[in-house]
Amino acid sequence: MELAPRSSALPRWLLPLLLLLGLSAGAVIDWPTDEGKEEWDYVTVRKDAHMFWWLYYATNPCKNFSELPLVMWLQGGPGGSSTGFGNFEEIGPLDRDLKPRRTTWLQAASLLFVDNPVGSGFSYVNKSNAYARNLATVASDMMVLLKSFFDCHKEFQTVPFYIFSESYGGKMAAGIALELYKAVQQGTIKCTFSGVALGDSWISPVDSVVSWGPYLYSMSLLEDEGLAEVSKIAEQVLAAVDQGLYTEATQLWGKAEMVIEQNTDGVNFYNILTKSAPLSAMESSLEFTQSHLAPLCQRHVRHLQPDALSQLMNGPIRKKLKIIPEDCSWGGQATNVFVNMEGDFMKPVISIVDELLETGLNVTVYNGQLDLIVDTMGQEAWVRKLKWPELPKFNQLKWKALYSDPESSETSAFVKSHKNLAFYWILRAGHMVPSDQGDMALKMMRMVTQQE
Repeated sequence: MELAPRSSALPRWLLPLLLLLGLSAGAVIDWPTDEGKEEWDYVTVRKDAHMFWWLYYATNPCKNFSELPLVMWLQGGPGGSSTGFGNFEEIGPLDRDLKPRRTTWLQAASLLFVDNPVGSGFSYVNKSNAYARNLATVASDMMVLLKSFFDCHKEFQTVPFYIFSESYGGKMAAGIALELYKAVQQGTIKCTFSGVALGDSWISPVDSVVSWGPYLYSMSLLEDEGLAEVSKIAEQVLAAVDQGLYTEATQLWGKAEMVIEQNTDGVNFYNILTKSAPLSAMESSLEFTQSHLAPLCQRHVRHLQPDALSQLMNGPIRKKLKIIPEDCSWGGQATNVFVNMEGDFMKPVISIVDELLETGLNVTVYNGQLDLIVDTMGQEAWVRKLKWPELPKFNQLKWKALYSDPESSETSAFVKSHKNLAFYWILRAGHMVPSDQGDMALKMMRMVTQQE
């Protein structure tokens, strides 16, 4: 069943007024985004599988939304929520305190947040066999959603459409981008697909794992003995991947993370300059069928569902949206999403990126300097493995310094670009680039979408 989309209507100034009058944020049903328009809905992508999307029309004071691109944001995990984390923690119009975000991407593009794979965020399944178990299903589900979206929103069919992503969302974005390109060529989906951006993305997991040790060692977060321990387990992960034992590789990857935590006094995988909070007894309990996945899910999915965000999404936002089924809670099925993708988790998709480049589609890779889980060394390693004929010329180029503030001399990033491939090194940012460096992330998005 597909439900009618809902739109917002109240001016933003009304929210603080209601709060001053003593009404809780949970009582506010329709607060908007800078005189902008919002819509949201479900699409049934398969039997018993329902995917939730949330659209914000661009709110640039000088341009109509039709003059600006449409950006779809895909979160990681797998199991993370775009409509929650990407929206309220990274690039949406409001932060999780419902305050305007100065660096929202909405000023330069319309934004489409999609909770995928099914079971993430407000997306849900009715039966346990409806979860996606591989990238092919993730991509085919998204084709159903995008066809429905563009058929119902013909005003966006001629607007440049970009997919931006983060973490495991990058791996999904690569697979989705290739299928979307084919669908557009075949005429089954009508849109102006213009590019894909892979942020701190899980394109080649093993290249990340084998570079963890050298990266941490160079940053004085490992000494010789620790480096030897991390290198040993990384070699085991590599061997499992080389043999196609991907479920075993996922389990070994989890062990590698534990070895790193033990040797670094709990370094934060998402930003090495901060420290991870220790797992509580409740959080580390074996609450899943696959007990070895418990700490992995805790680190990589629950990290995207902090309590304050869960309270916002299951409280005021749920009341605002009105269409969320009673038995569906935001993030309630995220663990199952993660567990069902275990066998697909460590599979590389470098070949898909090669195929994207061959089509001529614009491909952007960007990475945070302080990220460990997908460190920049690992990203550079898989890029060097591309078979793209233009890669030697790309490699020969010197990078260019970027400044988020034109009046500042402080370098915010470096970029290298050739033909339809670009790579951005984002300084002083961890895994969540827009959260750590909002100004630079916004500037990068403008450059990728050819607004700068």
